[in-house]
Amino acid sequence: MSRLNILAGRITLAACIALLPVALIAQSGSMSPSPDGAQDQMGTNGPQNKIGASDKRFVRKAAEGGMAEVELGQMAAEKASNPEVKKFGQRMVDDHTKANDQLKEVASSKGIQLPTKLSPKDEMTKQRLSSLKGDDFDKAYMSDMVKDHAQDVADFQRESTSGMDPDVKNFASKTLPTLEDHLKQARQIAPTTSANANQMGGQP
Repeated sequence: MSRLNILAGRITLAACIALLPVALIAQSGSMSPSPDGAQDQMGTNGPQNKIGASDKRFVRKAAEGGMAEVELGQMAAEKASNPEVKKFGQRMVDDHTKANDQLKEVASSKGIQLPTKLSPKDEMTKQRLSSLKGDDFDKAYMSDMVKDHAQDVADFQRESTSGMDPDVKNFASKTLPTLEDHLKQARQIAPTTSANANQMGGQP
């Protein structure tokens, strides 16, 4: 082999060695996702932090209702004259406080801002009940509890079957049996308060 051929071979080898890091960098870049690509992938694989409008409305409405049940239950536990109404009021405080705490965890994981005060409708109910006492209070409170829980059961049944977010749907499914039991108990107690109120009204 001539000296010229040997020299040409060395030049070619040196050129290949020099270009090797560039090729490796280019290959590494094509195999690794860009920061933007990683962000997109996280967004695609992170539906647990996204929630539809319907589920979001349910969460906020459930939070409003749960807050009202606790405040009205506290009032019933203090003001009711019927021992059964008192016990029912305390159960509302205990059960709905627990459910409210669970709902707060779900809402926090979804980035949902929950209401911090009663809705205008619930505030009016609270003011109306606070002006009553004795059997009149018992009758009005239990009547509201029957109506409220009938609506709650319907809302939670719908969410537990047709909700899109799995965490919200699971919360509705787990809470529904308790609400159904509340409604059953309220329907059992309500007629006794009506009877007491009617007896009091018929007294001279």
